[in-house]
Amino acid sequence: MTRRISIFGATGSVGTSTLDLVGRDNDAWQVVALTAHSDVDALAAAARAHRAEVAVIGREDLYADIKTALAGTGIRAEAGPQALVDVARLDVDWTMAAIVGTAGLEPTLAALERGHSVALANKESLVSAGALMMEAVRSSGATLLPVDSEHNAIFQCLAGGRMEDVRRITLTASGGPFRTFTKAQMAAVTPAQAVKHPNWSMGAKISIDSATMMNKGLELIEADHLFPVGLDNIDILVHPQSVIHSMVEYRDCSTLAQLGSPDMRIPIAHALAWPRRIATPCRPLDLVAIGRLDFEAPDPDRFPGLRLAREAARAGGGHPATLNAANEVAVAAFLAGRIGFLDIAAIVEDVLAGYSAPVPRSIAEILEVDGEARRAATGIVERVQV
Repeated sequence: MTRRISIFGATGSVGTSTLDLVGRDNDAWQVVALTAHSDVDALAAAARAHRAEVAVIGREDLYADIKTALAGTGIRAEAGPQALVDVARLDVDWTMAAIVGTAGLEPTLAALERGHSVALANKESLVSAGALMMEAVRSSGATLLPVDSEHNAIFQCLAGGRMEDVRRITLTASGGPFRTFTKAQMAAVTPAQAVKHPNWSMGAKISIDSATMMNKGLELIEADHLFPVGLDNIDILVHPQSVIHSMVEYRDCSTLAQLGSPDMRIPIAHALAWPRRIATPCRPLDLVAIGRLDFEAPDPDRFPGLRLAREAARAGGGHPATLNAANEVAVAAFLAGRIGFLDIAAIVEDVLAGYSAPVPRSIAEILEVDGEARRAATGIVERVQV
């Protein structure tokens, strides 16, 4: 049976990977809506190729451009933040939430409130607004399907199991390009070095997060919302080969692990077809060729982002949103050559130390916390920039 789907963030890496899978069996999917932030040409091309019903560009000032690009196609053109929310409420079977940053909060919440099956690739939704998102899931009966490789791996390992039988969850991390560097060596690394992930092909921001291991801290916060076993029962383990994506230990001491090649189309395909499976063009895992699987504990001294994320998760309220926003500002400053690599975590820690706002109760209040954290981080960057 054909399933009606929408893809938010259709021109990003997750969105294009999703469309790659959809395009391999067009009879199985009917594309209702595609969105992008500002890439009019790519959005229009994708909307035409997949015969979408509506295409939404996030920037309101680009409405004329997307309308012109789709003239004569019969595809409805929309623009602006409110259009993203309105389209998220359309009647579909499945939504990919892959808008990057806080711009994805309101559309993701709207899709969950509608009761959709939502494949979640927008990290900020659970890091900054996890309590609101999970309440929407409970209230509407929506199905939340994690797309991050680690959380999707846990989801797969829980198939047929019960949360009350879970003793421990382990998120694995590659350790990034500086896993063996000393702090002195890390102090001297450049943005060009930091974006070269040893295993995954990712954008610049997430590559830096992997290098600082802040990405694993953010995933810890997400896991705490998705799989409520308690923060003390969620571990992080460095696994340089990136073959085992996560593990679940049950109370009978059985440990289940999900293995696969480092290709985001694998978890995307799982979420796209769930509860069934579909074929993918991904490379099958060859354990003989890999030869060995290594593991080590992360070093909290060289990678303080892990500690900061766990502390923010434990504090709750607006602390995770503050952590995320300050990190985004610091990473952007590092990529621009304004601060050093080790300054990223230091700036995040300083901003967290100054947070004192009340617990946010709405997306608007979360965005206020986000904005305040960004202003604080920007002020610190201006004082410490190299």
